[in-house]
Amino acid sequence: MTGDFVVVIPARHDASRLPGKPLCLLAGEPLVLHVARRALAAGAREVWVATDDERVVRALDGAGVRVAMTGRDHASGTDRLAECATQAGWADDTVVVNLQGDEPFAPASGIRRVATLLVESDADMATLAAPIADVDTLLDPNAVKVVVDASGLALYFSRAPVPWPRDAFMNDRTRLPGGGHWRRHIGIYAYRCGFLKCFTALPPGRLEQVEALEQLRALEAGFRIAVADTPEAFPPGVDTPSDLARAEARVSERG
Repeated sequence: MTGDFVVVIPARHDASRLPGKPLCLLAGEPLVLHVARRALAAGAREVWVATDDERVVRALDGAGVRVAMTGRDHASGTDRLAECATQAGWADDTVVVNLQGDEPFAPASGIRRVATLLVESDADMATLAAPIADVDTLLDPNAVKVVVDASGLALYFSRAPVPWPRDAFMNDRTRLPGGGHWRRHIGIYAYRCGFLKCFTALPPGRLEQVEALEQLRALEAGFRIAVADTPEAFPPGVDTPSDLARAEARVSERG
């Protein structure tokens, strides 16, 4: 599919760990502008930024994207997307990609892939993952793991190291056993507009609240999430001042 999807970038101004994050400068330009350019490079039919602050609107002037002013009381970026979809008036079958506002290096191929996966799988949602190659990532609760079935549908998402390699870890937990069983979840999603509105109307699930992972709400309610490996690596996003410093160093290295 080429261009038959829209991208929405949720951009809340007052992020808890990095206040004013959308406007933080990266290579002299607001972070949100870098993310918007990645979405535009993916060839989406429309690119929107859903924000709650007029300063973000001004920062995007002339960038070639549309902006939806959304409420300040949304519990998540997904809720902000749903309000944007209502404002945009998209049909229920419109494919909507949720690209986080802290992903200035998101590969265009990955953005396209999650949209294509949704259509090919006919699942309710689609998302991406990447192989885990080291034991530290497997054991890191900030690295969300995903387990899929034989058809590529998600069985579970967890901050815990799943699946747990019982026999190997009985003797040694300093290295990752062979087998390639582990996938790290990448937080980009695609849904059809109608499902997006349905999903955000659901109450938070029990598992969602335990793990603090919103996607578990869909699984607990019986919806299907298709998962595929990303065609290109998603470099780390920007969530803290140290992340921003690393991103600046990456830009400098790339010249």
